[in-house]
Amino acid sequence: MFKWLHPLAKPETVYHLCGRLYPWLMLLAVTLLLLGNIWGLAFTPPDYQQGDSYRIIHIHVPSAIMSMGTYSAMAIAAFIALVWQVKVAQWSVLAIAPIGAVYTAIALITGMAWGKPMWGTWWVWDARLTSELILLFLYLGVIALSGAFSDRQTGAKASSLLAVVGVINLPIIHFSVEWWNTLHQGASITKFAKPSIDPSMLWPLLISILAFKVLMLALLCLRLRTAILQHEQHRPWVKALAGAV
Repeated sequence: MFKWLHPLAKPETVYHLCGRLYPWLMLLAVTLLLLGNIWGLAFTPPDYQQGDSYRIIHIHVPSAIMSMGTYSAMAIAAFIALVWQVKVAQWSVLAIAPIGAVYTAIALITGMAWGKPMWGTWWVWDARLTSELILLFLYLGVIALSGAFSDRQTGAKASSLLAVVGVINLPIIHFSVEWWNTLHQGASITKFAKPSIDPSMLWPLLISILAFKVLMLALLCLRLRTAILQHEQHRPWVKALAGAV
């Protein structure tokens, strides 16, 4: 059933695939980022309640969504690494973690900047904000665990296990505004039956979300190629690449 995935377990195949995909993904990401943000910042109308301050949504919402989406990708890679002992999946966990940590930090910082004029304070121990902060700690924990053991293999397994266990925080982040009485506003773009955001604001936001997703894939390709070279430097095909350069 999954025979088509077998070649992706080979580091050399993944290295060359990432090399082919990276420039196109980065070009698409930059194009979408420019389109979504220029459209959203310059051409959408101000919000009737929040005025122009709502425009930070084009950075905050995509980064918040991708902080969770990136963690999901990392957890899947960690599960594959633990169950099937696939080396590329194990390296992917540590390639993804810093990307997700940056997305989460951006979501928290922009959330605080947005909250200051709306709530009158930079930070409150709101359920959504607190669970997002825990997500950042999970990313940092995965990164830290990988280097906390003298045996690199043990560190990789420990970080993969934390990544899998930490998945429990994702539904807490997503449903926190429904489960608890919080200051954070509810869903705006996932209520398709009765959307709470005007289409003139929605489309540039969707483009920005797609841009952040494509950017994550581009950065993953770049970081995974580096990780493969580091771990496979003794292999003949890597030595051949070094000789060709």
